[in-house]
Amino acid sequence: MYAGSADPWHLESRWYEQRKYAITTALLPFPRYRHAFEPGCSVGVLTERLVGRCDHVTSTDISVGALDATHRRLTAAGVGNRVTLLRGSLDQPWPAGPFDLVVLSEVCYYLQPSALREVLDREVPRLARAATVVAAHWRHRVEDYPMTGDRANDIIGATPGLHHVGVYRDADVVIDVFDNVGGPSVAARTAVPGA
Repeated sequence: MYAGSADPWHLESRWYEQRKYAITTALLPFPRYRHAFEPGCSVGVLTERLVGRCDHVTSTDISVGALDATHRRLTAAGVGNRVTLLRGSLDQPWPAGPFDLVVLSEVCYYLQPSALREVLDREVPRLARAATVVAAHWRHRVEDYPMTGDRANDIIGATPGLHHVGVYRDADVVIDVFDNVGGPSVAARTAVPGA
């Protein structure tokens, strides 16, 4: 796909994608993160946004073409030195962290439910304390995908040690946010009166 198009999913130009990324990053409960992990970075549109909120981002993709496109994008933006790009898939052991943010955007429905469960059970305990996990997935059924985005987010939500802290859902996308400590709300944590 990446050999035939610089952006096969139209991640940079499609309003749906721009809006989804804006909602995804707006739902993050902390203004800043130390080290994010983003599996399945594609051409790096979301990666570039994450750099604005993170000291460092480690992103992976199985496609060399996607990684090359991400590298070009981040270099042109002057932030390439703040991102580590690695070839790999979501179901392989995750890179060394510790990560205080994991962004699972449009990737989990590619796995069988049992494989996703195995990955999460293996990797979530390795996350930094007070880590955020955000899961954003397309809600419509796709014949080639082993499960829907709703099912993927349900599996993520059932992971021992993860606590649900926020959600956005419309006809097209579901975005769930979790943490691994069950901490206070954003308003309570930032001393908003009445929280």
